[in-house]
Order: sequence, then C-alpha cells, then structure tokens
Amino acid sequence: MDNQRLILALVFGFSLMMLWNAWQKQSQPLPVVQTAPTTTTAPAAVPGAGSVPAASGIPAPTAAAAVPPTATATASAATVMVTSDLMVAEISAQGGDVVRLELTQHKATEDKTRNFVLFEAKHSYAAQSGLIGPGLPNHKTVWQLPADKLAMKDGENDLRVRLTVPAENGVQVSKTYVFHRGSYLVDVEYDIANQGTAPISPEAYFQLMRDGKPPEGSGGSGMTSVASFTGPAFHTTADKFPKVEFADITKKKMKIPGTADNGWVAMVQHYFVSAWLPADGPTRQFYAEELGTGTDLFRAGVRFPMAAIAPGASAKLTVPLYAGPQEQKNLAKIANGFDLVVDYGWLTVIAAPIFWVLDWLNSFTGNWGWAIILMTIILKAVFFPLSAASYKSMAKMRVLTPKMQKIKETFADDRERMNREMMELYKTEKVNPLGGCLPIVVQIPVFIALYWVLAGTVEMRGAPWLGWIIDLTQKDPYYVLPLIMGATMLIQTKLNPTPPDPMQAKIMLIMPIVFTGMFLFFPSGLVLYWTVNNLLSIAQQWKVNRMIEASGLKPR
Repeated sequence: MDNQRLILALVFGFSLMMLWNAWQKQSQPLPVVQTAPTTTTAPAAVPGAGSVPAASGIPAPTAAAAVPPTATATASAATVMVTSDLMVAEISAQGGDVVRLELTQHKATEDKTRNFVLFEAKHSYAAQSGLIGPGLPNHKTVWQLPADKLAMKDGENDLRVRLTVPAENGVQVSKTYVFHRGSYLVDVEYDIANQGTAPISPEAYFQLMRDGKPPEGSGGSGMTSVASFTGPAFHTTADKFPKVEFADITKKKMKIPGTADNGWVAMVQHYFVSAWLPADGPTRQFYAEELGTGTDLFRAGVRFPMAAIAPGASAKLTVPLYAGPQEQKNLAKIANGFDLVVDYGWLTVIAAPIFWVLDWLNSFTGNWGWAIILMTIILKAVFFPLSAASYKSMAKMRVLTPKMQKIKETFADDRERMNREMMELYKTEKVNPLGGCLPIVVQIPVFIALYWVLAGTVEMRGAPWLGWIIDLTQKDPYYVLPLIMGATMLIQTKLNPTPPDPMQAKIMLIMPIVFTGMFLFFPSGLVLYWTVNNLLSIAQQWKVNRMIEASGLKPR
C-alpha cells in the first residue's frame, strides 16, 4: 500500500516530462534552411502556380507543371497594397492572389518589433482562387489592378479592391476583395457577365497554397503536439475536422472529405489559420496535393460548379476568406465547426471549459495572469471537500509514521505478517493509505489541459502578468516563478508523511528538484497556476495537520 503514493507521484512526474519534451520541441529555434537558387528559365510564376484544378474529379498532382520551392511572385507581377484597421495585404496582378498578409494587431514570434506576417514569400504561402471554363480567368491570369496602394479611411466600414481582365469569348469577369473594419474576414466576389451568344457553366475553385515549413518559432516537422500542427484541415457535417499532414499528402495517403453540399477548407498553424468558407448549398469537392514531386509546395482547396449563365445574363459569387488569429469566441460565429481549429486533442472536454472560465475571469480582471490565479482558487474551492479528506488522511499517516516504522522493524523477516499488521493499523486508526493520492490524481488532467490552453490559445499569446512576466505562454526569463514553485513543493513534501522506506523517502525529496528543473522551461502561466495551487495546498494541509494533532492523535 505504501508504494501507491510513490507510483502516482512517478506517473505525475512522467506526465511532466512528456509536457516538458513537447514544450522544448515547440520552443526550439527553427533550423536554418539552405535554399538552392532557382534555375528555371520559364516565365516566373506566383507561388504554387501549378495547374488549374480539373473541371471534374479530384485533381491529380501536376509534376509536369512543377514549381520550384522558392518560386515567388516576380517583380514583373505588380501588386496592390491594401491597408485596413487589422491587416496589410498585398494582392498580386498574377492570379489576383493574396501573396502577403500582415496582421497589425499581433507581433511576430521572434522579433517583437515587427508585426506577424501570415502570408509571405518566405513561406511561399498564398490564398488563390479562379474560375474553370473556356476563357475564364484563373490563378495564373494576369489581372488589372486599380492602384498600387489603397487604405481604409476613417469612418469607412468597408474597402473594396476591384480587379478586372479584358473580356474573352464575350465573357466579362471582375474579381473584388472586400475588407471589413474590425474583421479578419475578406469577401472575394466574382462578377460574371455573359455577353456572348451561348450559355456558360463555370466552376469556381478556392485554394490555399503553402510550403511544408513550420511557422517561425515552431519546432521541426516531426512535432506531434496538437498546438503546433501545421497543414490543411477540412470540415463537413459528415467529416468533422480531418487534419492532413504534409507528409501524408506527399505519400498520397491523406484522408479528406468526399463530395458534400457544405464545408470549408483551412490551412492551420500555431495560433493562426486561413480558410475558404463557401456557403452551404453547391455540391463541392475537396482536394489536396503536392505541386510536383520534391517541391515542398502543397495546395488544399474546394471546387464547385456555378449555375449556368445564359447569354445576356450575369451572375455573382461571393466566398469569404478568413485569415487571422484563432480567436475562440469569434470562430464559431464565422462558420459551422470553425472553432475546431483550436484543437486541444483528447483533453478538449477539460481544456475548453478551462479556457471559458479564464476568458470570463479575464473580462473582469483585464489580465490573464490574475485570471489564472482566480481560476486556481476556484478549482481549489470546488475540490475542497475531496482535498480536505485527502489531507486528513495524509496528516494521520504522518503521525502514524513511527508506528508504521516499528511494525516494519518488528516483522522485517515476515512480509505477510507485516502487511497484516499494517492493514490492522489502518483499520484501527481509520486511515486510508491511498487517500493522499487523490489531489495528484485530480490535478494531472487539469494541469495537462491548462498546458494545452496556454500552448494553443492565441488570446494569451504575448499576454503579460506583472513585472518581469511579459508573456504567460513563454518561460519565466529570470526563473523566479519556477524557483518559488520548487520551494513550495519542498514545503509540501515536508508536510506529507515520510515514507517508511528510506529509498522512497529519498525519491520524494528529490522530486521537487527534478520538477523545478522541468518547470524552468514551462510557460510561466502554467508555473503560476502550480505555484498558487501549492501555496493554497500548503495552507490547507498545515491547518489539517494542526486539527489532527489537536484531536489527540499524536505521534508516539
């Protein structure tokens, strides 16, 4: 029985080690990638130009039209810079693609003096769209731009950027980006006027092109943590959020939704997401492929037919593009299931309520650090009856330690008799030897869930607490909190009953040192939670110890 507490402590320690390993992978700097210069002599193309998706069936990889991994929009392809209150976008004349997107409300991961850039040539990342049909413009068409710079003015709620192409086969098409104040949603509108003599039946496609490199500040490609997943994701009512690894696309082993009349496609990375969100109704097909073997360029998209347009008639198609942070309270309002891009894995059932409570507390305190402290107090209050019973059991075990040690010494050569005497002692004194393990058992899932909340919640990205803690999702720069946490853990160990076995006693004393070493590299918000929890536990356990001793149960 006396081994159970040690086993649970070791299990908890192993959980900490796994989290520490994941955090180290996530926090390590990116390796420097040596990129060979392109030697192609073909006309320069936008990132991932590849080929236009076929008019029917899932498009096959286009090896013949492969694009070098470093392909970017060339200087000959003009761009228009569009500035709204939340973003600065660059739209290329070639394809009318969004080839760069800077989020002005979020700082870069590595250089805090710069804004975060989601779409950029550095990562060959772009949002592309086009029409399929004879003479219809696609993401390789050269569009006419309205100007070189456009900006949302004070008092304006929308900014429209209209691109045009010369009419072909009697069909006039314009493509308009509509930026909205206070929103990361950008509407992409196609206006099609059939001025010819025959009806047309165009298809539309919307795709996200990206290389397989992780975003800045993330770990290498072998990471498996949910918070650091980078790659395409899909959603339909039938297929709930399948994520696709880039490696599976290369191996052609990916699983994506089939034909559906609803759903969206996204490109997910740590804290941020881009997605095409067509309205429900048209039957659509989803696709994902590598743009040529060895290019490390991938695209994921959705394609669907439009209604036939008779001669002299016009049609309009609008599909929103979301490109921004994974703000949980807004995602669910944007599209069905869009909040799933914030993925806490198998602990979602615990992590989601934890974030909801933290967000609610933050609305009152205005500081995520104080919200974490208040949540810790609330959790401690919720589990007070359980922890009180556990601490009473530990307090009784503590004063019974001399008796237990005497039994061990008396029956050292008769283990069966020793166990019977121990059980009789527990029964007589009404002590549950496993009672002290309950706080650890309860806290393990909460602790791990809070880790994923801190690791994957963009709302806490860059959130300060006080003084030297300027980002709760990063480690304490001066290691003050981890050292305080280690001290509180050592105090707790002293308050707990000393294991009768000398080896167990030594291990329990070493635990605070080992945990402190791991906590040095954990998010400071997580260390803050554990430190406050330890302080509350110390106060509660000290009080219980005094009550037990005052009741007449004294060590002899």
